[in-house]
Amino acid sequence: MATLLFVYGTLKRGCRNHPLLANQAYVGPARTTPGFTVYDLGGYPGLVAAAADAPGVAGEVWSVDAECLAALDTFEGVAEGLYRREPLALQAPYDRQRVDAYVYGREISGRPHVGTEWREPRR
Repeated sequence: MATLLFVYGTLKRGCRNHPLLANQAYVGPARTTPGFTVYDLGGYPGLVAAAADAPGVAGEVWSVDAECLAALDTFEGVAEGLYRREPLALQAPYDRQRVDAYVYGREISGRPHVGTEWREPRR
């Protein structure tokens, strides 16, 4: 069974870790509901809850199979508590569907605030 997954950083099309989504189905652009923002964690982003955020975070929705999802859980450090994969509220047309996302699971104090959209740093 496929899982809808919201990606907002290095997994997006054109970004360095996008090959991890090879052979998965792009569904479309998306934005979280208000209440989330992104921080720079040193070359990769972390999505966190932020009550003051009004526009939401921009990203993409992908339909991923169980094998890919398990590989992404490992890549994102879910077992180590780096990220948590959890349902995330998105704006229409995804507002009535379950869509998961990787939410950063550690402290963000002292990290640069990115805001609503992650852009891949130039290498």
